[in-house]
Amino acid sequence: MDAELQTDIVVRPVRDVDAEALGRVHATCWHETYDHLISKAALERISPRRMAELWTHWASQGPEYRMSAALVDGEIVGFVGSGPARDEDAPSPRELYFIYLLDAWHGTGIGQRLFDAAVDPGEPLYLWVAEDNPRAHHFYERNGFALDGASHEELFLGEPLTEVRFVR
Repeated sequence: MDAELQTDIVVRPVRDVDAEALGRVHATCWHETYDHLISKAALERISPRRMAELWTHWASQGPEYRMSAALVDGEIVGFVGSGPARDEDAPSPRELYFIYLLDAWHGTGIGQRLFDAAVDPGEPLYLWVAEDNPRAHHFYERNGFALDGASHEELFLGEPLTEVRFVR
């Protein structure tokens, strides 16, 4: 069914029972997001099962972590996570860890709803995003973020990926 025709959109906290579906969506989102940045061979090593195992851990963290899923007609199409800063030189005490949405749902407002579920209005926080991801850059700028000049190279699936830091 076409994304424009969907009406039953729910954003809610992640539950333990979501792990398998989140693993599948997570793996698909990585393929869709990083296919121009990471080799096909590396992307083929992504296992929805392994991603599901990670979600089992992420879903059970404490209340300072906000993990939410977006569902359309009962099926998970995206997710978001935020929590305490992980970097020693963090520019704020809170970090947006990730926000992923299946390509088919980009531009529908679901990404904004996910963001709003993980972040309080005006809350100072930071995030890392692939340097070559203009769609994400635009989304974060629209939400009050700006590049702060920090960057690093991260190993992503065993390959180097340059990330830049946004803050607000």
